[in-house]
Amino acid sequence: MEIKTNHPEIEQILSRAGKIAKAKMEGFKLVDLPPNVLTPEYLATWAKEWANIPNSKTIIFDQKKAEERGLKAFLAVGRGSAKPPKFIIMEYRHPNAKFHLGLVGKGVTFDTGGLNIKTSGMVDMKSDMGGAAGVLAASQLIADLKLEINLTTIVPSVENAVDKEAYLPSEIIGSHSGLNIEVIDTDAEGRLILADGLSYMVSTYQPDHLLDLATLTGSALGTFGYECGALFSNNEKFSALLQESGLRSGEKIWPLPIWDAYRSEMDSEIADIKNYHGKPYAGAITAAKFLEAFIHEHPSWAHIDIPGVSFKDSEFAKTKTGTAFGMGLILDFVEKRSTKSKRLKISLLFLSQKVQNHISQDPLDQIPSTFQ
Repeated sequence: MEIKTNHPEIEQILSRAGKIAKAKMEGFKLVDLPPNVLTPEYLATWAKEWANIPNSKTIIFDQKKAEERGLKAFLAVGRGSAKPPKFIIMEYRHPNAKFHLGLVGKGVTFDTGGLNIKTSGMVDMKSDMGGAAGVLAASQLIADLKLEINLTTIVPSVENAVDKEAYLPSEIIGSHSGLNIEVIDTDAEGRLILADGLSYMVSTYQPDHLLDLATLTGSALGTFGYECGALFSNNEKFSALLQESGLRSGEKIWPLPIWDAYRSEMDSEIADIKNYHGKPYAGAITAAKFLEAFIHEHPSWAHIDIPGVSFKDSEFAKTKTGTAFGMGLILDFVEKRSTKSKRLKISLLFLSQKVQNHISQDPLDQIPSTFQ
């Protein structure tokens, strides 16, 4: 295709657009791949290949290394699966970094619900790593664009399966933070692996801002439907900046409260905290309060609950498809803070729609030939 223009930055614009499209399509593919292909091992391999980008490094904890580092909640969720869990850490460092951002993405590659097995909608549970897809796509793009930031991304990746080793309702399990957790519901597994991811992130890397992305609760879907994600934060300025980035990128988020009054809902009589309050209200809020207990009082934390926006119907596909939600929002937030140079005017929303239009309508077309 030949493009005729006198625009002085056309090569820069086209290069940037290509990198955004590449990362967006990678996010789509990660969510759309079937769970017999997209496993914790697959995500770990993806992260290792990402480390080929300059200034990037990948660290993978297998089960033994995770045990050595006290990632007990993460390991409990993966106990029932034949697919080994992987705790994925990706580091990107720029010599002129303006700040350090920590990203944590929920990487449950398939969620049966565990022994509290799901009674409906299980066919869509390959998408329960939509948070991981969003932060992985964002990490690829930030490194590809050589943005002036230090970035650390953690993806605790497991499969929540049913087996003789599966963790049980009423168990008391440990965690990286040292808090003991009473398991009320094994289908509230995402917050358990995020708890260890957040705790490890803060205690090891001390980022300036901490953001986690997760398909965490049906409550968030019930509140916002398929229009936006639910935002929780302990920092009003950080929350406002993320909302602005969401509006500019077309990835809308809206805040819900995490008042201390909700904390008592997660009190346990036999442990430090329970993983689910077991009541038909405030599900997204109480999940956020659970996560907040594991951030070691980090002053700039945000949690985005994205069940309705990470995997949904599209005019460009016959079935539900991944959206890589979060990538555009994170890119906008980082660019606004990492460089003073003139931003190139490209609409991420417009671009994502155009990219989606060129993706195969059949997710199985994305499977490497060796798996077909």
